[in-house]
Formats: sequence, C-alpha cells, structure tokens
Amino acid sequence: MRRIGVIGTGKMGEALLTGLIKSGFDRGLIKASDISEKRRRIISERLKLECYEDNPKLVEECDVVVLAVPPSDAPTVLRGVRDKLTLNHLVISIAAGVPTRRLFAEVGGSFKLIRAMPNNPCLVCEGMTVLAPTPLVTGEDMEEAKTLFSSIGRVAIASEEHIDAVTGLSGSGPAYVYLVIEALADGGVKMGLPKGLSLTLAAQTVLGAARMVLETGRHPAELKDMVATPGGTTVQGLYVLEEFGVRVAFMKAVEQATKRATELADLKPDKKREGHSTTKA
Repeated sequence: MRRIGVIGTGKMGEALLTGLIKSGFDRGLIKASDISEKRRRIISERLKLECYEDNPKLVEECDVVVLAVPPSDAPTVLRGVRDKLTLNHLVISIAAGVPTRRLFAEVGGSFKLIRAMPNNPCLVCEGMTVLAPTPLVTGEDMEEAKTLFSSIGRVAIASEEHIDAVTGLSGSGPAYVYLVIEALADGGVKMGLPKGLSLTLAAQTVLGAARMVLETGRHPAELKDMVATPGGTTVQGLYVLEEFGVRVAFMKAVEQATKRATELADLKPDKKREGHSTTKA
C-alpha cells in the first residue's frame, strides 16, 4: 500500500482516516492536513497521525491524495498543490458536485483522478461510496481506491455520467430513509409505544431489511411477499402506502435530486451554495 494523504479533516475526512486505522492500515503511511489548528490538534491527539497545515508538503510526502474539503474549496485547494502533483500521484476527490473537468482545469492538464461519492453513513462505517475513474487511472489504482473506501462501507464503480444519479439515490437517500424511520417511530408512538422503544424498533427494522436485500441477493419484491401473508396486517399497511403514492414519491425524490445535482454541477463556482459539506448531497 502506498502512502495516503487526506486533505481536509472534517466529518468525512476524519471518518475515512478513522476507518483506515480501524481496518489495520499502518499509521506511518497515513497523513492529513487541515487549515484549522484546532482540527489538526484533534486529529493528532485522537488518531495519533501527523496532520499538516501545509497541503503541498502533504502531497510531496504521499502517493494517494484524498481531497476531502468542502466543494466550494476544492478547486482552490487543488490549484494550491498543482506544482507538487506528478503523474505518479492518484487524486481522489469527494467534493460533491465538482466535476472532474473543473479539477483538470485548475491543474491545467490531465492527471490520475477519481471522483468519489460517499454518503452520510460512512461516518459509522456503513456507507456507500461510488468511484468514477478518469482515463489515466489504472486497474491497480482502482483496486487501491476500493480498498481505501471499503474501510467505511461498500464500494461500487460507475462512470462520471452516472454520478448525478448516484447523488440523487445514495447521496441524498439517507435523508429519505431517516424520514421513513422517523415516520415509522411516530406511528408506533401514535399506537401507544414508548418513544425510545418505537425509535429502536423502526431503526433496527430498516437496518435488518436492508441487510436482507444485500446478503440474500433476493429482489425486494420477493422479500416483501415473504412478510405479506394473504389477508394479514402487512398487506393492509402496504395498501395504504400504495394508496398514498409512497412508491412514486420516492422515485420522484431521486429524480428531482438527480436533476438538482446536475444543475449544481453546471453552475459557476461563485453561484454555488457556500458551506456545502462533503457529507451532504
């Protein structure tokens, strides 16, 4: 494994650093940088890692560089290290909404770049990250990137043309699921369950159902039919959900989020929403 550097130690940057360490990566091969003195101190003390103020120094000392800064800062940060980048470096950008063409423009040419779209559950190592490679990226580079992000969840590969749809589904999706959990828990409370118990039941039910899909490989429709016995309670509940158009609502949510992701990617940098966190979509 080559030397890994993470520029930006906000929520997602720290999550990746923590995941790497928990997965057994050699601390001596991991470095970080951040403009905040407070964040540098926290990372140094909490994770026992070297954390620099100087981004170019980090790039000089690392082979794989993860750009984990807010999207509005990504072009500027990359511009600041371009003199230190070589064709041997692999750069992985997790700046949501910043297309690779913009990053190439800041450097003034092509380099080995992967655009990554991680989501919020990466903060608890149960995330979903989609990697979109650019032409110079090798198979070995992709394997290395997959290994890095596997430390905080599952990894999939897609072309950049699909990243906006990825954003609309897995990037924004956790918010939709949190809404479902909240609604299920409120339903339990309405029926007399204690709030704490109702929330636990709702969250674990969603977690367990998701694991059933991932680990059995069965289609959700098939798993749904396993629960819904003829004339039973589940069928009655499903009827209500269909009556209120819940299925279409989720499909439209993904559609609209995807369209918004495309709009944001096409906006000029000074017109994008400021303070857009890399854990938000």
